[in-house]
Amino acid sequence: MKINLTITIAKSLLLARWKQTLIAAIGVTFSITMFITLLGFMNGLNELLDGLVVNRTPHIRLYNEIKPSKKQPIEQLKTSDIQHHFIHSIKPNLGRTNIYNSLAIIEALKHKKEILGVAPKVTAQVFYNVGSVDITGVINGIDPEVEKKLFVFDDYIPAGNSMYIKNIPNSIILGKGAADKMMVGIGDNVQVTTSKGERVSLKVVGFFQSGIQDIDKVQSYCSIATTQKLLGVDNNYITDIQIKLHDINQAPLLAKKYGEIFEIDALDIQTANAQFETGSSVRTTISFAVGITLLIVAGFGIYNILNMMIYEKMDSIAILKATGFSGQDVRNVFLTIALSIGFFGGIFGLIFGFSLSALVDQIPFNTPALPTVKTYPVSYNPFYYFIGCTFAIITTYFAGLFPARKASKIDPVIIIRGK
Repeated sequence: MKINLTITIAKSLLLARWKQTLIAAIGVTFSITMFITLLGFMNGLNELLDGLVVNRTPHIRLYNEIKPSKKQPIEQLKTSDIQHHFIHSIKPNLGRTNIYNSLAIIEALKHKKEILGVAPKVTAQVFYNVGSVDITGVINGIDPEVEKKLFVFDDYIPAGNSMYIKNIPNSIILGKGAADKMMVGIGDNVQVTTSKGERVSLKVVGFFQSGIQDIDKVQSYCSIATTQKLLGVDNNYITDIQIKLHDINQAPLLAKKYGEIFEIDALDIQTANAQFETGSSVRTTISFAVGITLLIVAGFGIYNILNMMIYEKMDSIAILKATGFSGQDVRNVFLTIALSIGFFGGIFGLIFGFSLSALVDQIPFNTPALPTVKTYPVSYNPFYYFIGCTFAIITTYFAGLFPARKASKIDPVIIIRGK
């Protein structure tokens, strides 16, 4: 049977019971709309949560880890076979915490094609002095220009400017939690005591707020030069080398490689945030499962409607087969009906899904923990729209396949004789 004729007959059957057709199409449209909206919102939320960690975490971190001594001096003493040394609680050795030959390592890494950027950092353990009270803190010495480029540093500064720590001597961007605890504002001075007992006055030029309260109570930022001055070290003193890659999935392999080449400890982002990534993947799986369930439920609705249509159109099917239409022709007619419902329902579902997602994206979402977030996060990944449209077609195809096969097996003689 010609395609045009199949489409004409399918159109006639669809319009003859247009209310049922409309209900089936609305079911598909609603399912696709909610699938797109739910997936967009859930993954937008995942991207927001991932960003809180991933944006501020290097793909690879090179550093010197404090380790216990593998051998004690007493083990070097020659003893007889009947003598044994029992050593407990082996203490860490006096190894250096800074990276040896750090500037040469940074220069070598900058020429690696797989690396997007390299950011040096100096970490200093300090105490914030508030009267007679000392509050534990950590000052990170950074290059603000590099941090802005690689780690979107400015997005986490609700007040002040990241470049101030570079342009203003002895300045600090204070963690918001620490600033609230000490009741200081921009322009105030804070007293800081280093682990070596040196006390320095630093001017507050901004606040840092990551959205993770435990971090904001401790972390603060100065320029590399200011931090080195606090510690009383030279300008070659670097404790961390942060690496951002073009492909984050290469981090575990390259971390091992760089650790062996430069004889240094290396930590990749997957290892550092394994639990967080697991939670993100679980949330994504749940949202996909709920969305696909909606589509399958809509498929059962289409199946029931087509089944009812077959019973109501027994006379029409019998006439078609009596006038020379084969069972395959009848099957194609009902498959065309099902696919038409799926196609048009899917198209409208994509349109409404995008519109509803855009509406959610405009709803105000203000929280003190995330000052840079103004509305609910929504992802507009085209992949979700492709999945939604594909599942709409596949679901309606299988929903129409079994009723279509039933219709193709109807014996016109039995139907006409019964009438």
